[in-house]
Amino acid sequence: MKLWLVRHAQVALPEGRCYGASDVPVQPGASRLAAAQLVRQWPAGLTIWYSPLSRCELLAHALQAFEPGFMLKPDPRLRELDFGAWEGQAWSDIGRQAIDAWLADFAHARPGGHGESVAALMQRVAAAFDDWRAGGRDAVWVTHAGVIRAALLIAGGQRSLQRADEWPAASIAFGGVQAIEV
Repeated sequence: MKLWLVRHAQVALPEGRCYGASDVPVQPGASRLAAAQLVRQWPAGLTIWYSPLSRCELLAHALQAFEPGFMLKPDPRLRELDFGAWEGQAWSDIGRQAIDAWLADFAHARPGGHGESVAALMQRVAAAFDDWRAGGRDAVWVTHAGVIRAALLIAGGQRSLQRADEWPAASIAFGGVQAIEV
């Protein structure tokens, strides 16, 4: 089985902004452009699971507009990590001390004071991954960079982590795709 992990289109925010669980807009036309490039890669009839945040929902619907045979399935487990009070701030304004404190207890600390821990993110993404596998069919997830990183760890057999250096460093481009085969 194959799972294609797709990151939403380019957001309409200044670079370097923390926006995790915030529902932020995408650049005008970016979802349609990404969909036009992505849709050629997959067979008709796939289910597209997507984060309910609008930046993912727009891309999922744009994909379906190009290929009406795609079935859409919103899944809140595919939403991005909630960064708590850091949401909407420039990363440079958050401060090195706060970020270092989060990284020191990467699995369990709650960024921004009341955000979501990486352990909680891993648990919900693992639950979605297990449901996808149990379904026995190829699928597409339209989601976020953090969820994609978590899914790659889970596909590789790692369902939890303790240290920040265990988190995949490589990011995926806006509108980019990463395939997992199991």
